[in-house]
Amino acid sequence: MQAKAVARTVRIAPRKARLVIDLIRGKQVSEAVAILRHTPKAASPIIEKVLKSAVANAEHNYDMDVNKLVVTEAYVNEGPTLKRFRPRAQGRASAINKRTSHITIVVSEKKEG
Repeated sequence: MQAKAVARTVRIAPRKARLVIDLIRGKQVSEAVAILRHTPKAASPIIEKVLKSAVANAEHNYDMDVNKLVVTEAYVNEGPTLKRFRPRAQGRASAINKRTSHITIVVSEKKEG
């Protein structure tokens, strides 16, 4: 049984969020939360919130044991890009892409054995 949580259109670049999400993939939930708390990246509190949501979904919707949960899947996809322009010299403009992310975390109970 799996429980999942998705945060859509989060205002952080997917490349930056992937650095943090790679740290928790395959870890136990308690260990993953500890890693996120001590990682000084802007994506850490956002990913921690999604992880806690996935754990809450597992506990409430599927009656899973929170102590046995493991992060089975964790990935970041690219969301819609907000396009902005910055004035430059001689009347020109250069594009600024404000990227967004879709963060997905799937947790499941660890098999005994």
